[in-house]
Amino acid sequence: MPGSDPIPDPETLQPGNAIDLDGEDYDDDEDDAIEEDDEDEDEDEEDEDENDDVLFEPATPRAVKLKMDTLVRRMLTGPVPIHVHNVIITGNMKTKGYIIETQASEALKKATTMQDLLRASDAVNSRLKSLGLFDSVAITLDSGPPEIPGSVNVIIKVEEARNRVSGEIGAYTNAEAKSSSVEGSIKYKNLLGFGDLWDGSIAYGFDRTAEVSAGVYLPRLKTLVAPMTVRAYLLTQDLLTFSSYKERSVGLSVGLFSNRFHNLEYHLAWRNLIDPSQMTSSVKMQLGHDYLSSLKYTLKIDKRNSPVRPTKGYAFIAKTHIGGLAPDSQSLRFLRQEFDLRCAIPLGFYHAALNFGICSGVIFPWGSGFLNRTTSIPERFFLGGNLSPVCALGGPKASWGFKTRATSPYEPKRQIDDENADVASRDSLGGNFTVTALADLSFDLPTRWFRGGIHAHVFAYAGNVAMLTENEFRSFSMQKFIGSFRSSAGIGVVIPTNRFRVELNYCYILKKFANDHAKAGFWLTFSRPS
Repeated sequence: MPGSDPIPDPETLQPGNAIDLDGEDYDDDEDDAIEEDDEDEDEDEEDEDENDDVLFEPATPRAVKLKMDTLVRRMLTGPVPIHVHNVIITGNMKTKGYIIETQASEALKKATTMQDLLRASDAVNSRLKSLGLFDSVAITLDSGPPEIPGSVNVIIKVEEARNRVSGEIGAYTNAEAKSSSVEGSIKYKNLLGFGDLWDGSIAYGFDRTAEVSAGVYLPRLKTLVAPMTVRAYLLTQDLLTFSSYKERSVGLSVGLFSNRFHNLEYHLAWRNLIDPSQMTSSVKMQLGHDYLSSLKYTLKIDKRNSPVRPTKGYAFIAKTHIGGLAPDSQSLRFLRQEFDLRCAIPLGFYHAALNFGICSGVIFPWGSGFLNRTTSIPERFFLGGNLSPVCALGGPKASWGFKTRATSPYEPKRQIDDENADVASRDSLGGNFTVTALADLSFDLPTRWFRGGIHAHVFAYAGNVAMLTENEFRSFSMQKFIGSFRSSAGIGVVIPTNRFRVELNYCYILKKFANDHAKAGFWLTFSRPS
């Protein structure tokens, strides 16, 4: 419909702009309102007839209003042809001009109508603000050269951020480490004038996991087809309680390509596994130094209306991780593939929605005789952790009611004759193949006491993990694998915020095995979208 075309924003079209109006006449009463000599009016009409494409009106509020009204009427009836002659950038004292041009010029100069130009201007405005370099961004239009009818100049005026230093601190649940943690970070913007963002962060997990990292983000430059990130980190994890080893690693990650749907990263890390107790033979075989040289590709499509409380839409993630990109026997060689599919269906009452999802992952070593070889324990799949599966988009991770590394193949730390021995005397070894599924019914509570998005939910979870390498695949049975799914269900209250999701749940364990770390009862979860 013509009425669906965008209407010019008064801030976008500033007074004094010359815009092609094709010489449309104003109403008689409007002409009478402009007090000019008859002789001047005749001269103006002659000028309009000679140059019908561009009108030069006095820069008075009345003339601008008339011109705007005429332009709006034309845009409501159809496309208004226009040509972007030049993009002018002002206000950038520190930021290099071509950084802004890279984000703006291509999109603006592609516009061929006024409607397209307004849409492009709005997109460019949002894109520049998302860089975090400017306190304000204003885009205005001005008339182009008189010799080029229907041309405009686009003026981008930016105000650079006065405060370039920022920081934050918070308590979160770490999706990768499967643990709760306290994290703090400090950032410095635009140090070199390339739109660069420098940051340092530190995180400490309640399971004695610590990470210190520093990195830099570079937006899209002339020589780069996409933004680039470089990050160095130092990580220590104490997993003696669950798997009888400690991990220390120093690494570097480089973001090679990233856009809305695709992400490609290179990882280089040196890692050391130690086990002071040396109680488990499977862990003892993997102790010592190794290093990781790998590529990781992620495809992400997220059409949900919210990552914290999705009520409609769908999301899909596929991750491919290839390790062993170095000609060295100590380089970890593996191929890891993960899939995660989510869907949210609105039900039409009390803001209710049904979320369901299925995740799967597999990891194999590659090379000659790969089925007879083992995979590194830190790269395997472990299920469990104090994390909401609704937020944990990205592969098999969390499960309601099951503790950290609760579900996986086990091995005794020492010879145990008592079948009822404590589970802490066994080590969780992880698996090569896993499948999980979840269902979550969320709905508003019918009371005015709960506002701001606070709602209730009923949920169910099922999942399992198995070993397939070291000849374990010979005894693998899909029927047996599905029959040994662990499962849980429950009900709870959810408090969604802009940064994380808080859940107070009561979980009931439907099915578990003797060595699983699972407990029925109340669980408090702090989760941020992943």
